[in-house]
Amino acid sequence: MRKLTYYIACTIDGFIGDPEGDATSMFKFADGPYMEWMNAEYPETVPTQGRQMFGIDGENRHFDTIVQGMGSYRLALDIGVTSPYSHLREYVATRSTTESPDPAVELIADDLVGRVRELKAEDSPLDIYLCGGSTIAGELIEEIDELIIKTYPQVYGTGMPMFGAGFEPRDFELGDVRAFDNGVLVRTYTRKR
Repeated sequence: MRKLTYYIACTIDGFIGDPEGDATSMFKFADGPYMEWMNAEYPETVPTQGRQMFGIDGENRHFDTIVQGMGSYRLALDIGVTSPYSHLREYVATRSTTESPDPAVELIADDLVGRVRELKAEDSPLDIYLCGGSTIAGELIEEIDELIIKTYPQVYGTGMPMFGAGFEPRDFELGDVRAFDNGVLVRTYTRKR
């Protein structure tokens, strides 16, 4: 069974963006040794255009599939990119768009959980990257097997939470922890089932 990994950036207080979802204030931390590590360890999480710009070549290390919400996908569409992760199989959860702007991107309008379960059941050595955002993570919270949380040294006070889900404690076990000189902390958690 493949894992669904929520690989996400957030503030110290757990927000992935401001109340509208804008996370550009975090971009300044994506540099130096942290960026080098991220590009080397998780190259497939860098959009295809970024991979080309940074000279990231080679095979995917962890993921061969991406699932994201329309808010995340819209960032690419707004700059004219219809397949932002063409090095992965791309799925976008949306109820607002009925026709995919790119044949390589499959839209999931109904039964997101069922479709993700199908993807997890596929025979592949690589896993599934859940890109975000809050609503889709909330819908898929029971399917998430791993969290990779990149915490940036900022506090928002309010904003878009990591999970748009109701209250229910769910336990995860802490794995790897990495700290970088720019204040970024990357933690890996595995779901306790």
